[in-house]
Amino acid sequence: MSLVITGASGQIGRLVTAELLKTVDASELILLTRTPENLDVPGAQVRAFDFHDASPEAFAGAERVLLISGSEIGTRVPGHKAAVDAAVAAGAQFIAYTSIPNPSDNNPIFVAGEHRATEEHIRASGVRWAFLRNNIYAEMQATALQAALATGKHVTNGGPVSFVARADCARAAAAVLAGGDHDGREYDITGSELFGPDELAALFSELGGKPVEAVQVSDADYAAGLVEHAGLPQPVADVIATFGTGARLGYSAVISPAVRELTGRDPEPAGRVLGS
Repeated sequence: MSLVITGASGQIGRLVTAELLKTVDASELILLTRTPENLDVPGAQVRAFDFHDASPEAFAGAERVLLISGSEIGTRVPGHKAAVDAAVAAGAQFIAYTSIPNPSDNNPIFVAGEHRATEEHIRASGVRWAFLRNNIYAEMQATALQAALATGKHVTNGGPVSFVARADCARAAAAVLAGGDHDGREYDITGSELFGPDELAALFSELGGKPVEAVQVSDADYAAGLVEHAGLPQPVADVIATFGTGARLGYSAVISPAVRELTGRDPEPAGRVLGS
């Protein structure tokens, strides 16, 4: 059986590959990446691949594909669609795609529309599929942790989120890609605990050993703070702020048993991820 991973040199791609190699021979892996020179997995096929130049040749021999969403936020959909079409043309029988929870029309998170469009295209392609709807990575709170410990304030425009470790996302993806009855499943890949602003501030305080207060601000003020204090361009700050908006409106307040169902182990606690 040939298993394909797109974005194989990225953080999730490398973790999925390492997980698969525990149970699958490297000769069964086809690793697609824009930077094949940076990926050394003895025994696996490493192929150059770009979403915007996707061809059936890149997926030659593919049976099951893990389509890890691309990194070019705002312009990903054409590349995702091209990759799906190329994989299907090459004879792939199953595609698992990394999405987000609740990629609905009403979800204000900027990337929700991209994920929704990709999911719809996969459904329409006729291929068997599963969606791995990864919640916000726990590791992405490391910068907020540092800022909170430096200032004593956790400034946010957000709401409750069940943060999930990248490693749990990778283990779940590896389990789905390797086989089993996952056709037509929509898995919410989440942590086991919701953290609102106050709970996250308390976690930061516990990890840092100093008081941290949650400070709720408007979406506009949060984006302005990212521009002023983090030096981000305004368009990037605006996109990041939408994740807080979506969380505040409940779109990220999802707790699912999928990690345990797929991996046989409980999700890593956010505190352990951030404290390691």
